[in-house]
Amino acid sequence: MDADGRYHDLGNFSLESGRTIKDAKVCYKTFGELNQAGDNCVVVCHALTGNASVDQWWEPLLGPKKLFDTDKYMVFCANILGSCYGSSGPADVNPETNERYGMDFPLVTIRDTVRSHKTVLDSLGVNKIKFVLGGSLGGMQALEWGIMGGPDLVESMVIIACGARHTAWQIAISEVQRNSIMRDPTWDNGRGKALSGLGLARQLAMISYRSHDAYDKKFGRNLAKGEPDDVERAIQQAVVPRFDVEGYLAYQDKKFLSRFDSASYVRCTQKMDTHDVARGRGSVEEVLGNVKQPSLVIGFDGDLLYPLSEQRELAELLPNSELKEICSDAGHDAFLLEYEAIQSACDSFLTRLD
Repeated sequence: MDADGRYHDLGNFSLESGRTIKDAKVCYKTFGELNQAGDNCVVVCHALTGNASVDQWWEPLLGPKKLFDTDKYMVFCANILGSCYGSSGPADVNPETNERYGMDFPLVTIRDTVRSHKTVLDSLGVNKIKFVLGGSLGGMQALEWGIMGGPDLVESMVIIACGARHTAWQIAISEVQRNSIMRDPTWDNGRGKALSGLGLARQLAMISYRSHDAYDKKFGRNLAKGEPDDVERAIQQAVVPRFDVEGYLAYQDKKFLSRFDSASYVRCTQKMDTHDVARGRGSVEEVLGNVKQPSLVIGFDGDLLYPLSEQRELAELLPNSELKEICSDAGHDAFLLEYEAIQSACDSFLTRLD
């Protein structure tokens, strides 16, 4: 994962909060060509620790004759503000202090994110979005694209593995991760690296991203390499057993430290907590009931973090929607892993719209 891509200067970008990001920029990538009418754009929205390189993290879905068909569409994906993959974020230097922003970088909402990316599309000459698609944090963006853009801009939406608002369950899980980071002695209000805290946050996240069955099938009660053959033998040898799953979490911890930033992680999880389609608009029922575009809502039966009940609610309240429930023990990560099932569901949905 990297910050490769093109850059669009937003200038001084005003946020919902009233604060301004000075000299803000957005990193983005496009695949395929925009037609003369500017109406063949597909917007792909990335998740919490993703970036603009959809060709890396959803590579099986990108290319000719695939979901993101580069012979038909110009596929657009942009890094979100507050992240650390090219778009302005806490790891950047604050022009007012000449020091790293850290937590001085302001909170950016889901709606701010959509507005910033819409500005980039305007500069590219995009007049119409054929469909917008995203999973998890990306699904939140996709839903807001439909609400904020309306049918004049967004023809249809594919919303994967999220709900109409961030619930207390999801906020709580994120808050424990944030506390892990902010209690690191090197945190320094986001100006330090806080690597120990960031690694622990990643371990907690990896548990929530998979299911009980997935962990049991992959690891069971197997011991790590170099350990005694089984738990009984370890105990007899007065060795504290180290299980295979412990090594997996340690590996995910270490790998994550080389590709993400602690303050960006805090701000991006806080961004997710702002997600609530009803905020300042009325009730959830009213807001979703006014969405006119066709929408496909996809959920996974093994998702503990964003359970199927949330996708069922979306599909029930969006008047022109359909629901696809996919069986998978991959948990929340199924939105990245079950690409064949996602391709099939989207093909059926988009074919009916043509």
